[in-house]
Amino acid sequence: MTLFTMALAREVPRLKADGVQLHFVGDRLGLSDKVVSGIKMAEKATAANSRLILNICFNYGGRWDIVQAANRVLAKGETVTEASLSGAMSMAHVADPDLVIRTGAEQRISNFLLWQAAYAELYFSDRLWPEFDEAELDLAIQSYGRRERRFGKTSDQLATTAEARVVT
Repeated sequence: MTLFTMALAREVPRLKADGVQLHFVGDRLGLSDKVVSGIKMAEKATAANSRLILNICFNYGGRWDIVQAANRVLAKGETVTEASLSGAMSMAHVADPDLVIRTGAEQRISNFLLWQAAYAELYFSDRLWPEFDEAELDLAIQSYGRRERRFGKTSDQLATTAEARVVT
């Protein structure tokens, strides 16, 4: 954790200058006051930036995220609905992913973005993260481009919806 706080102190000024907004997403319980303070400082220092959002998932799990979101909704006295839960998720500040890439020959999502990845396309690469390069990213994007995005519908339902839009 000392390396983490040192890295924050070293990197945040440059990220701020580059217009990067930092978000640390995950359970902060059990972290030292020094680490939590560094995280808060980094988020506050970059809060006004809008060039790029960098989410750092730190002590994060999809199940944890769903539970904390439900508790946030209930604490406000609201009913738990898909909309209220989505708005309370720790990644509510960004759109749900269209593509989730998993490296290292693993073919599971491993408790990552369980709620948000409901309609994401999944791409599995045998390459480990350090070797996942631009060429491999291009392959993932090409694979994504060949897919039919149905969002829970069948191909026939999509065609019917498209036809209805043309008629009206």
